[in-house]
Amino acid sequence: MKKIALTAVLLAQISGTASAQETTPSNPLLTRRGWEVGGQVSKYHYEEPDLMNLKGHQLGAVGAYTFTNPNRVYSRIDGRVAYGLLKYEGSGTRDDIPNWIFEARAVVGKDFLVSDNVALSPYIGLGYRYLYNDLRGYSTVGNTTYVGYRRYSHYVYAPVGVTLRMRTGGQWVIAPTFEYDAFLGGRQTSKLSDTGLGYSDASNKQDSGRGYRASLMVEKEHWSFGPWLHYWNIKDSDTVPIGRGSVGMEPANWTREYGLELRYRF
Repeated sequence: MKKIALTAVLLAQISGTASAQETTPSNPLLTRRGWEVGGQVSKYHYEEPDLMNLKGHQLGAVGAYTFTNPNRVYSRIDGRVAYGLLKYEGSGTRDDIPNWIFEARAVVGKDFLVSDNVALSPYIGLGYRYLYNDLRGYSTVGNTTYVGYRRYSHYVYAPVGVTLRMRTGGQWVIAPTFEYDAFLGGRQTSKLSDTGLGYSDASNKQDSGRGYRASLMVEKEHWSFGPWLHYWNIKDSDTVPIGRGSVGMEPANWTREYGLELRYRF
């Protein structure tokens, strides 16, 4: 909680500077003020090694608002929602597993003009990621029947990254972004009561993990588009009693998403 509070204080102080005396830069290498909306298509893969995986395609929507000031300091609030029907493989197989992701972030940064054709825009922030999937139902392996349950996941993290913008001619700009996501903590809720086997729901705390992001956007005037990648690697959670003399744990896992995104800036 101390790490989260410190990050929030830094964001509040710098964003106050960024929101004062807003202006929209004419230089396409600089971060631009205003609204952005867009859509995504992606491939999703979640895996608990040697235990189970979820794979499939997702559709998503993104939105953001960016503040800027004459000192080239900027702050941005952005959100994302994605949904897909995934395939489960583990204790048997099942299709059409509903999977939702909601994400909200706030970052602050500063533009640095390296030359007439290159700019660097480092940033730091605070992010929240929520995931829900519904594995209720039955699957069979041999003569054994397995029962699924709902899962809820919450991550809090600090994104630290940099965008490099390079002018390629006219108003066209290529903008790769690289980001490290420092994992501040997580909570995994497993609704084991859905199984009807006498187990209680488990709420597991996750303390260790990390994430990475990368994208390669092509920008011109109001439009931007390109490929992106999100990756998470989370370690074993703590253990909690779930009844019937058993304990529950969220195993170590990794998540990879990659896809294409199109945005329009107002």
